[in-house]
Amino acid sequence: MNKKPLPQRMCVGCREMKEKRELIRVVKTPEGEITIDATGRMNGRGAYLCPHEDCLQKAVKSKGLERAFKQQITAEIFASLKERLGQHE
Repeated sequence: MNKKPLPQRMCVGCREMKEKRELIRVVKTPEGEITIDATGRMNGRGAYLCPHEDCLQKAVKSKGLERAFKQQITAEIFASLKERLGQHE
């Protein structure tokens, strides 16, 4: 039997390709809200992060999320993502 290949996505922090299910999806909804997508099926533009705080810090430093969402991301949004990332682990 042929196994389906698992989808690969790139972390915007460390820029490594990993399996989609290992990463956390961050979504910019059509309303412009940025949040963590627990289901992986939310509508909107998605970007992926490793479930580690250091990858979030790398994404902040390299402005990876800002490039992915094509908008400025405030410190409050990063703080809420950091808090939710801690809950996700």
